[in-house]
Amino acid sequence: MTYAAITGWGKCMPPAVLTNADLATFIETDDEWITSRTGIRERRISHVPVTALAHVAAARALACAGLDAKDLDLVVLGSCSYDEQVPNSASGVQALLGAGNAAAMDVNTACTSFLYGLSTANAMIRTGVVRNAVVIGVEVISPFMDWTNRNVSVLFGDGAAAVVLQACEEKTGLLAEKLGCYADARHILRVRGMGAAYANRGIQVGVTGWDFDGQEIFKRAVHGMTEASQAALGRAGLAIGDMDLVVPHQANQRIIDFVGKRIGAPPERVFVTVSRYGNMSAATVPVALVEAIEEGRVKPGAKLLTPAFGGGLTYCAHVIQWGERTTPAGATDVSLPPCDRTALEMVRAIMAAKGDTTGAAEGLAAPLVA
Repeated sequence: MTYAAITGWGKCMPPAVLTNADLATFIETDDEWITSRTGIRERRISHVPVTALAHVAAARALACAGLDAKDLDLVVLGSCSYDEQVPNSASGVQALLGAGNAAAMDVNTACTSFLYGLSTANAMIRTGVVRNAVVIGVEVISPFMDWTNRNVSVLFGDGAAAVVLQACEEKTGLLAEKLGCYADARHILRVRGMGAAYANRGIQVGVTGWDFDGQEIFKRAVHGMTEASQAALGRAGLAIGDMDLVVPHQANQRIIDFVGKRIGAPPERVFVTVSRYGNMSAATVPVALVEAIEEGRVKPGAKLLTPAFGGGLTYCAHVIQWGERTTPAGATDVSLPPCDRTALEMVRAIMAAKGDTTGAAEGLAAPLVA
């Protein structure tokens, strides 16, 4: 039987840090208000587009796996903040990598996009469609943010990470998963202004209004991540006590804590990055996974659980059996260009380019679909 082992991993974090104190310079908030509600102290702001972040993360994952880009059969890019709608962003990464033999596809299920992409690549390897794949989780949300909306502007950040999957005969990699969606409540987490539903309505590109029902999102996220975790563990024939580490979506600290309690995971077995990176949507799980490996939290043969939740309202959980290698097989000198501005300077430039976006959410027309 064919399995899809994770043989490479790599991340790419923008160097510019936006602190809570920075946010307090243009919206009514402070560090105590943000950290007490979210656990977030800072987040990253990217000076490059999605494809650039994804390229570096993918190149590092390939080097880690010891795999040449020409041997890739598939590039899967999970995101909800593409550089362009057409052509897809995955093809841009394929070109930058020089992976001329690879197929390329985008996956957008918001914060669960990396994990949905992992399921896609895993299935294609296990059914013999491809043998080698790179799966990327990446977001550059900052240009789409309504920076005047305190409820959302304090939460999100930019970043990227990737893993390489390779066909093998050993029972390793993704053992089981549960994917789902609460489509009946999709309207409670919506970014108005992104997409064709808003065309010809006098809306400037990049001006957005965010619908974000925090209390209802919290309830759905905890329920979805808990139910998916239990279902995935059941399908794998395992229990939470068999998991060496839980690497959840990093939406906010309260959600992580509640999910951990509901599934019975001890806090010391839950890996958290939310305080320093915020919610990077599709990038949170892979970035946390890479950092857990780098910090020695993922041992050879470890069993991992990765629950997540996102807009749509999508949810999922994946049970992963790690292989024997936890150190990179190689390295690359591929890196980002230098950043010559602070995160606050970049955010202020985004706000200035959009003009007065105060009340943008109220000014945007209702979407064409429920």
